[in-house]
Amino acid sequence: MSGEKVLEGILPVHKPQGVTSADVLRTLQKHFNPSKTFKPWLDAEKARLSQDPSYQKKRRRNKKPMDVKIGHGGTLDPLATGILIAGIGKGTKVLSEFLGCTKSYETVVLFGAETDSYDCLGKVVRRAPTEHITREKVEEALEQFRGKIMQRPPIFSALRVDGKKLYEYARAGKMPPVEIKSRPVETVSLELVDFYEPGTHEFKWPEAEMTGDEKTVAEKLLDKDASLPITTAAAEETADQGTESSNKRKSPPPADSPKEGLEGDQGAAKKQKADGGEAQPVAPEPGNEDNEDTPATKSEKPHSQPPAVKLKMTVTSGFYVRSLAHDLGKALGSCGLMSSLVRSRQGDYELDPEKVLEYKDLEAGEEVWGPKVTRFLTEWEEKRAAKAASEAEK
Repeated sequence: MSGEKVLEGILPVHKPQGVTSADVLRTLQKHFNPSKTFKPWLDAEKARLSQDPSYQKKRRRNKKPMDVKIGHGGTLDPLATGILIAGIGKGTKVLSEFLGCTKSYETVVLFGAETDSYDCLGKVVRRAPTEHITREKVEEALEQFRGKIMQRPPIFSALRVDGKKLYEYARAGKMPPVEIKSRPVETVSLELVDFYEPGTHEFKWPEAEMTGDEKTVAEKLLDKDASLPITTAAAEETADQGTESSNKRKSPPPADSPKEGLEGDQGAAKKQKADGGEAQPVAPEPGNEDNEDTPATKSEKPHSQPPAVKLKMTVTSGFYVRSLAHDLGKALGSCGLMSSLVRSRQGDYELDPEKVLEYKDLEAGEEVWGPKVTRFLTEWEEKRAAKAASEAEK
């Protein structure tokens, strides 16, 4: 062994839009495996494993070169940008700490349409009017999403039911074999940052529309979501009484229903996880709502460019930001989808150019990313050692 410093620990990465969390790990390995920065780690790991007889048997069967050990501390949607916590070497053993910590997000909610994935990468399932939505009404509706609430996982999530992920049922146009139950989550803080009037922003609905059996299943699942969030205490009381909460309302009227106005059926669904999504196909270029298949008159359709809001929030583990967008639209008697998402903080790590590895630095070469990665991992090791010393003194 060379005696050079073995680097491992926690590395915060600034994930760009359009790549999955798994893609980020593969890219890190691609650059780390042949690097001088991680050669000491690979040498040390090979020396350690050389003493393991079972590993030597595996090595004789598998001649694949050894990879730097990497994992992540919570998935971030392909649509999203921001902090992705990566664990290197022994850092992978503490990644569970980041799954349970609070996280902060900034998101833009676009009103007037809802999709199967609750964001702008999905297919439009239905649309609803938006002319009545104001900043004041949004502020009022947000109050019911603060604190401890119950949320039902969305159609497009990685939760498994009978061995299959939920999104696999949705893509196959099938209903899950069992009812998806709501779960407790907490919104520590929730703030309306900006209200965008129609015509003042560039956020658009997806152009792709759901049709056939796929749409029928999506509508049934969305209609099952048609209830406002309720506090965990209220949910427990409801379960004990065996009755529905008085907060529940029906789904809002689609824009293609000419006989129903703003006073028609309304509702709100559950929330969706920003830090636990699966890769979705990239959405086609958005278009307007003037579809030939929509028989509604022009006055009954949503505005060609609907209002949108920018929100900031801090939430607990298991929270789906996409569902917040979806639910907020229903709470306002309309529809909503997540148009953008940034994870600005995870645990003690913040989205600061000086405190994260920029994804573009990887392509710039080891002379650029090497010193940064070395600094971040060294700082983590020093903090870990200081914490252990402090606990030993108690």
